Amino acid sequence: MRALLPHLVPASSAFWMVGLATLEMAIISRGRLDAGVFRRHWRFFAVVGLLVGVNTNLGFIAVRYVEPGTASLLSRTSILFGVLLGVFWLGERLTRVEMAGAAVAIAGAIAISAQPGDHLRVGSLVVVIATLLYALHSAVVKRYGSAIPFREFFFFRLASTTAVIFVLGVGQQQLVWPGGTAWLILVVAATVNVVLSRSLYYLALRRLDMTFLTIVLTLTPVVTWLWSIPLFGGRPTGVEIVGGAAILSGVIIVSASRGGLFRFAPGISSTVHRQDGPPVKGRAP
Repeated sequence: MRALLPHLVPASSAFWMVGLATLEMAIISRGRLDAGVFRRHWRFFAVVGLLVGVNTNLGFIAVRYVEPGTASLLSRTSILFGVLLGVFWLGERLTRVEMAGAAVAIAGAIAISAQPGDHLRVGSLVVVIATLLYALHSAVVKRYGSAIPFREFFFFRLASTTAVIFVLGVGQQQLVWPGGTAWLILVVAATVNVVLSRSLYYLALRRLDMTFLTIVLTLTPVVTWLWSIPLFGGRPTGVEIVGGAAILSGVIIVSASRGGLFRFAPGISSTVHRQDGPPVKGRAP
């Protein structure tokens, strides 16, 4: 997002990135897409497209006001939204230790957001709103989208999101044709940030509790910081370092309570777990 900012306005960046990702998925699918899936679940895709489309549009706007590392750390408020949605809507469970770890991570996110500066407060608000929308979309997908064939789910999710972002871009009068450099960045962003990243995310979401996945993904700010320093010259402040340490501590607490940081998923193997009985051997759903 930050790399595109000098070359393209935010609404256009969001539209072309997701639009290219949709085109890539159509090519990958080689036309083997069942349109009946969309007809049967069009309300689901409309809701998901709206939530992700607004989230993506806001995300591209937010990078005008905050550094990528700060934005990524601040977006870890997703741990609060994801845990609350997972527990109170999806019926998932957290132990007291896991709740304590989540609280530590949330405290770190609050420490990062409570910094002086008008622009930072505006950017922080945009990031938090976008994060809430994405967490809500994840809960909707977890509850209503797990049974949809993955190829059709992912393609129509991208297509519906592209349509929403297009409408937002037209409304903001920011849809323009990218230049040569912007096209190169867009192709990389569409491939890495959308097709590869989101497909892995949804595969994990189908196999893990949303609460646990949300907490584990708070580790991403570490990688974002490493990238942002050489690319954009960003430097974390003392408050951001403390907040980031709190976030990582919370992740470690939660992960350790479930048997270790890298014990990710009962469902990735060939064992499918039922809630009302012992594990059943077979293909993961």
